[in-house]
Order: sequence, then C-alpha cells, then structure tokens
Amino acid sequence: MIKIIQVNSSKDLKTFIDFPHELYKTDPNYVPALYMSEKYLLTKHPFHQHSKMTLFLAYEKERVVGRIAAILNNNYNNFHNDTAGFFGFFDSVDDLEVAGSLLDTAEKWLKAEKATSIIGPVNPSTNEMCGYLVEGRNEPPAVMMAYNKLYYNDLFLDLGFEKNTDLLAYIIDVGNFKDKSVRLLDKLTQRLKERGITIRKVNLKNFNQEISDFMKVYNQAWNQNLGFVPMTEAEFAQMAKEAKMILDTDFCLVAEYNGKAIGFTLCIPDINQIQIKMKNGRLFPFGIFRLLFGRKKIKKVRVLALGVNEDYRKLGIEAVLYGTMLRNAVNKGIKEAEASWILEDNEMMNRALEKMNGKVYKRYRIVEKDIV
Repeated sequence: MIKIIQVNSSKDLKTFIDFPHELYKTDPNYVPALYMSEKYLLTKHPFHQHSKMTLFLAYEKERVVGRIAAILNNNYNNFHNDTAGFFGFFDSVDDLEVAGSLLDTAEKWLKAEKATSIIGPVNPSTNEMCGYLVEGRNEPPAVMMAYNKLYYNDLFLDLGFEKNTDLLAYIIDVGNFKDKSVRLLDKLTQRLKERGITIRKVNLKNFNQEISDFMKVYNQAWNQNLGFVPMTEAEFAQMAKEAKMILDTDFCLVAEYNGKAIGFTLCIPDINQIQIKMKNGRLFPFGIFRLLFGRKKIKKVRVLALGVNEDYRKLGIEAVLYGTMLRNAVNKGIKEAEASWILEDNEMMNRALEKMNGKVYKRYRIVEKDIV
C-alpha cells in the first residue's frame, strides 16, 4: 500500500532532497544536486514570494519510493491569463501505482487551488530546471539540466498525460565547428559595428547594472516562448548571484546598440563534471575543494541563455554572439559546448545551431493533463 505524506518538517525536507541519491545510487550518470542550493530553492527562493509550492513523499511501508511538488505559479497565470497548475521535483521508482499516487495527490492539491490543468515537470518554473529526459546520449547531464530514468515517459503516458512540448539540447564539437558565422566572424562583427552594434564582455565591476539590463532583455526577448514567465527582480538577482560564482567573462557577452543592451548570452562551465563526484551533493567537508580546484579540468560548457530583442533580430547578432563564444572556447581548450534548452519549434535557433554543425543529442519533454 502506498502512503503519501506532506513534507512538514526539516527531517521530511532532508528526506525529500536526498531521495534521488538512493534512487540513482547505481547509476554512473547521476549528478547529485547541491544540498544547500536545493534546500534554498524549495524554501527561500524568491519564487515563494509570489507563488505556492507544497511537497509530498510516497512511502511503501517504511521505504521512500517517490516524491513530487505541487506548484501554483501565480506569475505564470497572471501573465498568460490562465488557470494552470504545475508539478515538479518528480522522482519515482518504476511503479505505476507509486507515480499515480504522487500525481493524483498533486492534482488534488491543484484542484483545490482552482487550477484546471497540470503541467510539468518544472522545478519550479521554466526559469529553472524543467522537462524530463526522453532520449539522449548515455552520459551525465550538463549543469542545470534534468536527468531521470527513461521509464518516466511510460509512466506519464500510462497515467493519461500528453506531450506539451519537447526541449532540445544540441552538442557542438568546438574543435570542429564549421559555421560560416564563425569563419567570417571579424567581418560580421565589423558590419554590426557600422550599424552601431557592438559586442563586449560582461563587466563584473558594474555587475548590478549589467543584471538590470539583462533582465530587461530577458523579459522582452523570451516573452513569446512557450511557458515563459517574467522573472521578478529578486528572481533574476538570485539567478545572477548563482551564475556569478562560476562565471567566465569570455562566455558572458553583451550586445549593445549605441550603448544600450539589446541582447546577451550566458554560457557557464559544466560544473557537473566536478559535482558528479560529490557524495550526496554535500559541499563539506571535501566537496568545496573539488569545486575550487577542479574548474581547470572542465572541458565542456553550456550555453544557458542567448537572446536578442525582437527589433534587432536577423541582423547577425546571434551568430556573432555564438561565434565569439566558440572562438573563446577554442582558445581555452574547451572540447564541447551544449546549447540548451531550445524549443523544438524555435526554427530560427534550431537552424542557427544546425549551421554550426550542432547535433541534437538529448531531448526533454514537458507533459500536461486537464484536471477534472
């Protein structure tokens, strides 16, 4: 018999965060989330200032067999004039009864909050980790990307969920890219300069102003994307704070028109190559040293975000941003770059990555179901 309990204590919260370590303990591709970061996200993150999230654990006798978060994202519903509900932080053993009990519990909680649909997984929104792996190369996930057992897709389908959208991850062999925008990078850069558009590195000494400019671009450039939720100042500041700890200015670039930010790209080292060695996601006593001294060994980066305001698209800015990052990656000895995630129907970005000899090597999915 499956028993579902609501997380109400610090002990329950620790169990919730640590459950994936047990589920994936024999999986060589599993990367444990940092405990401190996960706890903050679940309890104190600025997301909680405007929305609701309740956590649940599934037990079979005395053994934890699953977890889920039921999420009401008020900012999403206000922006889209919708009544959607969400689920996230989903993990389960390969058992339809367990998965069904968890999702039914989330659905009932959302129904009580007047939601008319359930969408996920999002942790806790599309501004953070989202989707579940449905196919891909047999290797660990890149930083801030999801990882799960492939049986999850069967569980969701068997429980009546349908595909909402797929999110694509491209891999680029940095040492073998053949994109014209990279080979002609200097000419393209000069052409933009003649139009008053310049590309520069982020200025860490003026980081607060940079973040303010980035947020304006983000909330304009991404607002047509499926599932988009405008980030609050507090949310964007938190994301920037986390990114700054591992930021390399060669991979964080700003596009400006006459001194005004109109686009940016954020690319971060794949610290999962270090984090995978941290037992149960604990920084202490030795994990912190792995992070501090292991960065020079990282040979992969993830392009986390790249966007240009709509009025300035199709001028070649995106190509120059990508090209500059890739050239810098070559100079730093980086071997691979992952561009993720890209909506499957984002034709412009998909074409650009294909021209760069990028290959779709992982596919993630978001599913949905009406609440009745």
